[in-house]
Amino acid sequence: MSFADADDPIIQTRDGPVVGRVAGEVAVFRGLRYAAPPVGPLRWRPPQRPRPWTQPRPALAFGLKAVQPPSDADPGVGEEAMGEDCLTLNLWAPRAGGGWPVMVWIHGGGFVSGSGSAGLYDGARLARRGVVVVTVNYRLGRLGFFDHTALAAERADGEPAGAYGLMDMIAALEWVRDSIGAFGGDPGRVTLFGQSAGGAAVARLMIAPAARGLFHRAVIQSGLGRERCAPLEGPGEAGVAPIRARGADWAVRAGLPPDVSAETLRAVAPERLLTPGFSFYGGDGFIQDGRLVREDVMSAFAAGRQAPIPLIIGSNGAEFAGQDPDAYPPWRALQARVAPGAVSSWGGDGAALLGDWVFGEPARALARLHARTGAPTFLYRFDAAGGRHGAERGFVFDNLEPEAPEGHQALAERLADAWARFAAVGDPRGGGLADWPDLREAPDALLHVTDDGARAAPVPFASRLDRLEALHR
Repeated sequence: MSFADADDPIIQTRDGPVVGRVAGEVAVFRGLRYAAPPVGPLRWRPPQRPRPWTQPRPALAFGLKAVQPPSDADPGVGEEAMGEDCLTLNLWAPRAGGGWPVMVWIHGGGFVSGSGSAGLYDGARLARRGVVVVTVNYRLGRLGFFDHTALAAERADGEPAGAYGLMDMIAALEWVRDSIGAFGGDPGRVTLFGQSAGGAAVARLMIAPAARGLFHRAVIQSGLGRERCAPLEGPGEAGVAPIRARGADWAVRAGLPPDVSAETLRAVAPERLLTPGFSFYGGDGFIQDGRLVREDVMSAFAAGRQAPIPLIIGSNGAEFAGQDPDAYPPWRALQARVAPGAVSSWGGDGAALLGDWVFGEPARALARLHARTGAPTFLYRFDAAGGRHGAERGFVFDNLEPEAPEGHQALAERLADAWARFAAVGDPRGGGLADWPDLREAPDALLHVTDDGARAAPVPFASRLDRLEALHR
């Protein structure tokens, strides 16, 4: 595929023709529909194929972002209007050539905010490295992760339920499988990468039978790992309310009658579903429905039931820096398990302890388990630019602010090169990162990214992580 001969290329997708725009070395397509609008009777239903079309549709503007609360100034949210008709994706492809590896980005935001249209996730700089970049919008909050007995009563046997946001991601990957060749992408070399909730979603899709074979490499950036899952109904783990009970509780608190019908639920204004607030760390988005997701991530990795594909996984060194740990449910659970005064091992910094508990220790544990499958496995710790949650995103996309220090710009180029190289060959090593350890050969080593650069190193503060890991035995 080559876009070199047209400034406004027309591409035939699985569902119909679309018109993009060539900008320099990259062809850009925005707002590509990968599923039917999940509105009316399709609210809280698995995503459906869109109705096909025959006349070229413009793909020049981003689609609506998913319904979400007002932005907290996170640069991963985007400025587009929001709405339920949000199941679109965006695509950047090299202008010339074909057979390019594909990188599909799942944005973070606690399953309650964010979008693939944020400027932070502009894929042009990655695409210039010889990859096709796809960013995905998916249903968020209670529109994406919800169930209720009234909905279950009308559901057909065997219909997946609850985790509609994950189903949307699978639908987007199916679109990529079916359509990406027309944009010059290789459907046999798809890398799924995501951060925070997006990273957690990548881990879940690695253990989801319905996603098997739709991607061939994975990158989990600050993607948790030990969070407890909630069943749709019936008894779950102690202290984990089932999803339908949570749905019933929301309905009561929202003022709906106890015998509310599915029709009434589907007619509720989407903004009304935003309150009371959706709780990411409280488990509202981690659904074990028995079909799409059948077990928790750590158990699946321990049993070797995840996709045996090349993996990059890591976390940031100061995930919760400057935040009050008491605001997070995992902190309260941790305090009940560690000995009094344990925070002293973290220099009295509760936020540092919480970061290791939620992100750092699970990343190392998942990496070790994945390496046991024989698949290439690469662990990292990101301490550059303060190392706060999400700080690595601008480096991975090579989209730092123009005023970023020169050293950071050089580091972003190296990391973006490594992510693109991984998408191409399943191994990020080369250039200035040739010594990044593979955990199959170095079980407690990683790539340590600091303001001074990126280099192979033993896992920092390993004894602290060992102490947390022991609490799970």
